[in-house]
Amino acid sequence: MSGFFGSVSKNDCVADVFYGTDYHSHLGTKRAGMAFLSEEKGFQRAIHSLEDGYFRNKFDNDMAGFKGTSGIGVISDNEAQPILVTSHLGRYAVATVSKIVNLDELEERYMRLRRTFSETSQGSVNPTELVAMLIAEGEDFASGIENVYNLVKGSCSILILTENGIIAARDKLGRTPIIIGKKEGAFALAFETCAFPNLGFEIEKYLGPGEVVHVTADGHTQLRKPNEKMQVCSFLWVYYGYPPSFYEGINVDGCRYRCGAALAHNDTTEADFVAGIPDSGVGHAMGYSNEKKIPLKRPYSKYTPTWPRSFMPQNQNMRDLVAKMKLIPNVSVIRGNRGIFLDDSIVRGTQLKDNVHDLHAAGIKEVHMRIACPPLTYPCEFLNFSRSRSNLDLATHKAVNQLEGKTDIDMAEYSDSNSPKYAAMVEQIRKNLDLTTLKFQKLDDLVEAIGLPKEKLCTHCWDGSSYF
Repeated sequence: MSGFFGSVSKNDCVADVFYGTDYHSHLGTKRAGMAFLSEEKGFQRAIHSLEDGYFRNKFDNDMAGFKGTSGIGVISDNEAQPILVTSHLGRYAVATVSKIVNLDELEERYMRLRRTFSETSQGSVNPTELVAMLIAEGEDFASGIENVYNLVKGSCSILILTENGIIAARDKLGRTPIIIGKKEGAFALAFETCAFPNLGFEIEKYLGPGEVVHVTADGHTQLRKPNEKMQVCSFLWVYYGYPPSFYEGINVDGCRYRCGAALAHNDTTEADFVAGIPDSGVGHAMGYSNEKKIPLKRPYSKYTPTWPRSFMPQNQNMRDLVAKMKLIPNVSVIRGNRGIFLDDSIVRGTQLKDNVHDLHAAGIKEVHMRIACPPLTYPCEFLNFSRSRSNLDLATHKAVNQLEGKTDIDMAEYSDSNSPKYAAMVEQIRKNLDLTTLKFQKLDDLVEAIGLPKEKLCTHCWDGSSYF
C-alpha cells in the first residue's frame, strides 16, 4: 500500500506537507518523497529509503532547504516517487497510490514506440513513471488522466503538483480514497483524514470514484465528474486505516467497534477477559467487550520506543522477529485465564502462531480467536495488499492444501460460510495455530458494520466478486 498528502497555501506549506505525509507512515514501508514548488526555487524534491528509519528522521536535513506554497508527499511500499516530469503540459511532479497489474504490457507498448524509462522499481519499470508517461500523452491533464483510467488495469489514484496548483484524481472505481481538507488560506489532499486535525484542516469533500479536481489556495474546481460504480476497499476499515480517519464519511474505529460487536452476537464462549492484538485488533476488541460485558484487558504491551512496526523490514524473518520482540506478555493477566482475542485478519498466520505459542508459555488456559473479517481466500488483484509471493502463503490455502492434498483448488465453496468445506478449512486453520476456538466474521456482518451497500465495496479477497 501507499499513502499521499498534498497542500496548496497562500503561505509556506512545507511544514503541513511534512507532517501530513508523516501521518501516512502506517501505509508504506519502503520509500518516501516530497516535492515542492516556489517562485524562488522552482521545483524541489527529495526521496529517501524508509527501510532503516522513520519518515521524520529521514527528511530532517531536507526541511531547512525546502520552500513552497504548494507541495506533495508520498510514502510508498514500492517505487521511488514523486516523479519530476517535463512535457508539453509543462513541468510537474506526480505521486500515485497504485497497483498496475498490466505493467509489463504497458511497458512493452512504450518499448515498441522506442520510448525510454529512466526509473526502475524492484527490477521493473517504476509504476509512477509509467503513469506520468500516460498522462503526458493527453492534450491536457484531464485527458491524460482519462488515458490512465482507460489503460491501467488494477488501481491508480494520483496527485499532480503543477505550476498552478494540485490536480487530484481518485481511482476510477474509488478503490483508494482522496479527501480534500480546508483551513484558512489553504487546502489539503490526503489519503488519510487523520492527517487533518493537528494541522488545522477540516474535511471539505470526499472525491468520488474517478473524480478529478484542480485545487488552488482559493478553492477547487471539478475537472471530471465521478463515476457511478464504486469498489472502495473494505480492508481500509478493517486494517489499513488509522483509527481517527474517515472514508466515505465513515469512521475507521467506529466500524471496528461494530465489527467486534457483530462477532460477539450469538457467541456463547465464556472467558475471563477480551483483548485485541495490537494495534488494529484493539478497536475490534473494544466492540466485542462492550457487547459481551466481558472485561477488556491488556495481556500484551507493545514496546514501541525501540522496536519499529512489524511490517517495516523487507526481510520476512526480520519482520517476524520484530513482531515477536515488540509484544511483551503480561503473565498476571494471562496465567490460568481464558482469553478471547480479536485481530483484524489472518494472512499467513505466522505472527499469530508465535503469539499463541507465547500465550501458552505464559500459562493461558484457553485461547479463543475472533477475526474481524472473513477468511482471505482470494489474492488481492487491486492493491499492494501483501508481500506473499504465492497463494499458498495464505493461511486459508495452506489449510485447504492440507485437506485436499493439491494446490489448484476452486475456493468458491471454501468462501461460503454455510458450507461444510468452509467449516473444515476453519477447523484446519484452528489446529495449525493451536487455538481453542476460531471464528471469522460473516461477510454480511462486515458489510453492515461498514455501512455502505455491498455493491459499492470491494470484498474480492473474501468472495472473489470484484472486477477491473
